[in-house]
Amino acid sequence: MNCDEALKLYAQNIYDIGEQADQIRKNFFGIKVFFNSNAHLNPTNQCVDICKFCGFSAHQKNPNPYTMSKEEALSRIEEYVNKGALEVHIVGAHNPQCNLEWYCDLFKSIKKLYPTLHIKALTAAEVNYLAQESQKSYQEVLEQMIESGVDSMPGGGAEIFDADIRRKICKGKVDSPTWLAIHRYWHKLGKKSNCTMLFGHIENRIHRIEHLLQLRDLQDEYHGFNAFIPLVYQRENNFLKVKTFPTGQEILKTIALSRIILKNIPHIKAYWATLGINLAMVAQEFGADDLDGTLQKESIQSASGSNSSKGITKNALIFQIKNAGFIPVERDTLYNEIQTY
Repeated sequence: MNCDEALKLYAQNIYDIGEQADQIRKNFFGIKVFFNSNAHLNPTNQCVDICKFCGFSAHQKNPNPYTMSKEEALSRIEEYVNKGALEVHIVGAHNPQCNLEWYCDLFKSIKKLYPTLHIKALTAAEVNYLAQESQKSYQEVLEQMIESGVDSMPGGGAEIFDADIRRKICKGKVDSPTWLAIHRYWHKLGKKSNCTMLFGHIENRIHRIEHLLQLRDLQDEYHGFNAFIPLVYQRENNFLKVKTFPTGQEILKTIALSRIILKNIPHIKAYWATLGINLAMVAQEFGADDLDGTLQKESIQSASGSNSSKGITKNALIFQIKNAGFIPVERDTLYNEIQTY
């Protein structure tokens, strides 16, 4: 499928595009909906960059800067593990205080205390920043992450690959070719990651389609992406002056189109932290097969208005999935099935 074909598909009736996506999803997974028992750790919000869409980093719209000590971070991890977390998702800001040595020391300490806890850590944007800050190549940073215990990478920092849009919303952040190169090398090392797209701000459908096509092309090389996560822009506490926001139908169409284009990426995640749990459940009828997980404490999306700061319980996720007529399946980070409810 090329860009013109995808645009025509986008223009179809929502039920027609939804039906196509739903059939692909059923061919893959039947009526299973996946979730995991995870927790988020965001060690710092003090950032040298100012992305206009971000409400998390410390600035005049979020005048509450913080940087955790290693001891505080480990204390949070202990709390999360005691509550059942099987994965810790570690992302933060571009903060010179939290340099490569700081992160690698944290990863090693986590693995020493909790050898079976899956560490999913550092976006490609953070890897790029840490490489520059430490005067190392991104290849060296990735190899050092693996040596320190990182098991997989999240997909953040992709935003929209279009260079003009990036200059307007996140100038100074990792550029698109480097984001793709970082994930390519991570996959070449035999590791898995996720990929994302931030939409619903100043981009248009063509930008989204071109973004998806680039992800599809990279996936053909090493098949290293576990899941694609379309992230809906959160509108509060940031500097983007967006006046119109995508409707529920536009969001569902985008998720459906993602499933149709990205047939080589196994999972499409309807991330409830940006969609809300109700729309995330509807999205399971439009190509998505995953909700993410319990989160426990979420800081980045909630800083911009999402109702996700306290996470969600496993029982609540199971209830929502069953109530929608699907089969709840708890998974690990790499989508090995743990338990079916």
